[in-house]
Amino acid sequence: MKHLIYADNAATTQLDIEAFEAMKPYLLQEYGNASQPYSFARQPKKAIQEARETIASCIGALPEEVFFTSGGTESDNWAIKGIAFQNYSHRGTITTAFEHHAVLHACEAITRLKYPVDYLWPDKNGTITPDTLRQLITDQTLLVSIMYANNEIGSIQPIKELCAVAHSQGALFHTDAVQAVGHINIDVKELGVDMLSASAHKFNGAKGVGFLFIRKGTPISVYSDGGRQEKGFRAGTENVAGIVSMAVALKHNVDTLEKNRQHILGLEKQLIEGLYTREIAFIRNGGESTLPGIISLSFPNANGETILHRLDLMGIAVSTGSACNSEITEISHVLRAIRLDESFAKGTIRISLGKNNTKDDVDAILVGLKKILK
Repeated sequence: MKHLIYADNAATTQLDIEAFEAMKPYLLQEYGNASQPYSFARQPKKAIQEARETIASCIGALPEEVFFTSGGTESDNWAIKGIAFQNYSHRGTITTAFEHHAVLHACEAITRLKYPVDYLWPDKNGTITPDTLRQLITDQTLLVSIMYANNEIGSIQPIKELCAVAHSQGALFHTDAVQAVGHINIDVKELGVDMLSASAHKFNGAKGVGFLFIRKGTPISVYSDGGRQEKGFRAGTENVAGIVSMAVALKHNVDTLEKNRQHILGLEKQLIEGLYTREIAFIRNGGESTLPGIISLSFPNANGETILHRLDLMGIAVSTGSACNSEITEISHVLRAIRLDESFAKGTIRISLGKNNTKDDVDAILVGLKKILK
């Protein structure tokens, strides 16, 4: 098998070896159901509580404000629908036109049930400004949901300021921080957010597990009925091994945050400078404030799908946009939202570098792009 150069870390990340080792006991030896009253359940129950405390400390939350889910999609759905269904007067929700589909489709679902939803449009750099929100929000707005960092172009939103605008009108604030958690410093107290979504496999944890931060006192509906897990809000036997892996991976990434950031920014600089050196025409989407590692590049009069497949033949994995929409080859809703000219939009790829990438990886990507775009 040829050596794989993996440059699609925004889609998923490699499981940290520490997270993998932490999972093993709860798959092979300590496999008891944490909800049972006998002694064999004590260690899994303790592991869940310790993981909750670890995750809370990583984001500035209280342990009782961290609720485990199956991932970012479930967390987003719970936040959007859970707030709407507490609202018998059908007050409105505001989100953006370039959210992840987990938010957009959840909003479409509540719209079908006659809950109003309004959409904010980003500027050409992929930013939602506080003034943009002020123009749309009213005292009839119940919830504002704006992603922390866009999964396709990496643009980081001014969440603290947007949250303050929402609260000034008596609205709750949720942020889909799936791409951001574990990669930049996040403190929910400082931000002021009422809810925050995260997914373990985006920060080197296991797939199929995530969490939703719900600020204490936030009125939200039960997500699933059944047992009394997660304080009765989210029934179902806990994924102990996944939860443990998530806590270990997040703590490891938070502890090495600055080291990882500097490494990834160095690779970014190498890539961008290499494109200029090789005289490859391109534009980078997302403006000046982007998440380290997410690099959305548009090449004029090119085809993103062709670039992706030709790089794949060279053993290089990149994306044309969100991995959740890998079967759709049309221009993504994110590129349409920032009103990118079609001649550039069709030639867009997303290179997302992570802590495990190397300078040699970047050199190989540059060689590949030069061959394809010559």
